[in-house]
Amino acid sequence: VQLQASGGGLVQPGGSTRISCVDSGLRFGDSAIGFFRQAPGKEREGIACISSGGSVTYYSESVKGRFDISKDNAHNTAWLQMTNLKPEDTAIYYCAADLQRISSLLCESGPSNLGYWGQGTLVTVSS
Repeated sequence: VQLQASGGGLVQPGGSTRISCVDSGLRFGDSAIGFFRQAPGKEREGIACISSGGSVTYYSESVKGRFDISKDNAHNTAWLQMTNLKPEDTAIYYCAADLQRISSLLCESGPSNLGYWGQGTLVTVSS
């Protein structure tokens, strides 16, 4: 597995948690990274994406102001810090990498043929 997401778990409403995404590939520094989620019965949506250098970010309206994406190219790792969590944030969270797409396009359209998905991790927001 080249891209692995971990973290999350069970969180109370209003709480916080963090998901990490580790890439074992050689071109993490050249890749935009995105976090996506898929709730039961819903389509997968891009919620937070970051440019290869880490200077440009994109957030969906559903998480803007509550989630923060960051990237450390020296350690091939990206993080999604989630705060003020709501029950509707319950979903499987995935990360993706892409060598071609800018952050906003990655979130809007998913990875191109020069990108790939990682395995997901479950976040459940419940009391």
